[in-house]
Amino acid sequence: MTNNNKLVENFDVVIIGAGHAGCEAALACSRLGLETIIFTVSVDSIALMPCNPNIGGSSKGHLVREIDALGGEMGKNIDKTFIQSKMLNISKGPAVHSLRAQADKQLYSKSMRQILENQEHLTIKQGEVCEILWEDIENNKNDNSVINNTSVYTSLADKKIIGVKSYTGTTYMCKAVVICTGTYLNARCLCGEAITYTGPNGLQAATHLSDSIKAMGIELRRFKTGTPARMDGKTIDYSKLSEQKGDERVVPFSFSTDPESVQKEQVSCWLTYTNEETHKIIKANLDRSPIYAGIIEGTGPRYCPSIEDKVVKFADKDRHQVFLEPEGLYTDEVYVDGMSSSLPEDVQQAMYRTVPGLENCRIVRNAYAIEYDCINAKQLYNSLQFKKVNGLFAGGQFNGSSGYEEAAAQGLIAGINAAMYVLDRDPLILDRSESYIGVLIDDLVTKDNREPYRMMTSKAEYRLLLRQDNADLRLRKYGYKVGLVSRETYDKLCEKEKQIKDEIERLKSVMVGANKQVSEFLAKHNSSALTQGVSLASLLCRPEISYKDMYEIDSNRPELADDVIEQVEIELRYEGYIERQKKQVEHFIKMENRKIPADLDYDDVPSLRIEARQRLKEFKPLSIGQASRLSGVSPADVSVLLVYLERGNR
Repeated sequence: MTNNNKLVENFDVVIIGAGHAGCEAALACSRLGLETIIFTVSVDSIALMPCNPNIGGSSKGHLVREIDALGGEMGKNIDKTFIQSKMLNISKGPAVHSLRAQADKQLYSKSMRQILENQEHLTIKQGEVCEILWEDIENNKNDNSVINNTSVYTSLADKKIIGVKSYTGTTYMCKAVVICTGTYLNARCLCGEAITYTGPNGLQAATHLSDSIKAMGIELRRFKTGTPARMDGKTIDYSKLSEQKGDERVVPFSFSTDPESVQKEQVSCWLTYTNEETHKIIKANLDRSPIYAGIIEGTGPRYCPSIEDKVVKFADKDRHQVFLEPEGLYTDEVYVDGMSSSLPEDVQQAMYRTVPGLENCRIVRNAYAIEYDCINAKQLYNSLQFKKVNGLFAGGQFNGSSGYEEAAAQGLIAGINAAMYVLDRDPLILDRSESYIGVLIDDLVTKDNREPYRMMTSKAEYRLLLRQDNADLRLRKYGYKVGLVSRETYDKLCEKEKQIKDEIERLKSVMVGANKQVSEFLAKHNSSALTQGVSLASLLCRPEISYKDMYEIDSNRPELADDVIEQVEIELRYEGYIERQKKQVEHFIKMENRKIPADLDYDDVPSLRIEARQRLKEFKPLSIGQASRLSGVSPADVSVLLVYLERGNR
């Protein structure tokens, strides 16, 4: 490309992409006082929801709560723009409770755009970044260190960021860059035999940046995702569907949202199912699916498969769930959740019309698959900085993940750490024992993920400690430390912690006996009678008795907010399990605190198996704990490594 544009502008941080990751990254940097510019292929696509119209869900709700606790924006924005809200898994224990909200797509995007436009130190620019500018670090000596909590490591980088160049030729000098390209990088959309070289929703793809990324020595790969059709709601027969209502009492995502402000009339979703006729049409046309015809190169998500994949891989199932979800209050478009596809348009219409309620449906937007460039995140530190390039960070689907919530969580951490890099401060590193965000990032950077990564509660070993209800108690301190949480907000948290602690101690100290009042209370709640005196804390451990119920025999209690009461109940009822998990975390932290020098030569470590040596050299883990989670590294290899490091210390 020849361009004589000599315009040069100066910023502290450049954010490439304004999806969910880019928005969080840009807000973090600008709120920390850094002059920040965010690039997007279209200003109208800021915080776009190109796929499902919802935020949260199983494990994803945890991520949104943690983003909020750290000072991010996603939770606040969905609280303002949701049209239905539901707490999932309430029949199970609190570890897997997760909030999920249907969003008004247009309103969510417009609201986030307004937040960005009104943010000081933040510039929005519609345009495509085609080149990242860098310079070599002389003698491979780094002018910034990679810091993991308490230990400083020499960086492996031989380059550092100095700026970017746009397609129109303008140069933007900067100290750090955060890549949040989502599914736009070299994207192409497939609907049967029809292939269009665009990003999601027909938006312009980013076609010029991949070569620049590869020129820095960064390895790219191809992943795939897909989306179902959108229907004209006026053509759906709702009488044949099962109505799915929201919760009567809505719980907000953000800890700073007034619970009363989110109590409003909600929109229903609807449930239906595919059937044998649906599956028959799909099977008869598999040869026309880009997935099975070999046209698609990228690897798709295991836990969000297309309807073609479901029919083939779960051949014993005679039906699959289909949720019909409104896209907003100002549109009749309905999202057909559960029927993602890349089949040709004629096949799509035929198969959708076999589903009860959709017999006369009209498709507004065809389903399609989308391929895009991304990275293997093993090239990143836990700070989400590239190991080879100082000042270059990455977040979101570019890192090989899937989902809005995973993207926003990474974008927030990448943005915070880009700011910490520019300000010459220690990066924020969250570990697996203290957050779902820590699990997400650790899994991305230590596992050789061969498909888009999706967060799940089962991936968090310490999920009883990492509940969505206590995200503020776990992470607010970090948001305050980096500067995204105000002193006033942090002081409120400290007061909440004190109230929880004081009330637990009070309940353990107040004893009640088998008197008439207590006996009548227990009988009223179908609870077994007392034979001796017990504490109020012991009574609260009975599942049939709630904290609010006990007012009848505990009228001298302090007035407490609902969120404080919730923590008191959980802490007492699950006390034994929580203490057991805390001991497991202590062992985990010991392993994480045993650091491995970044320049360690694994060829010098005797008795390591060949596979382990290869994996350790490839990933260059920063701690024994991280090394132990690498595939191909056995407990015996970890023991060998520990012995070698101990000898070195002596």
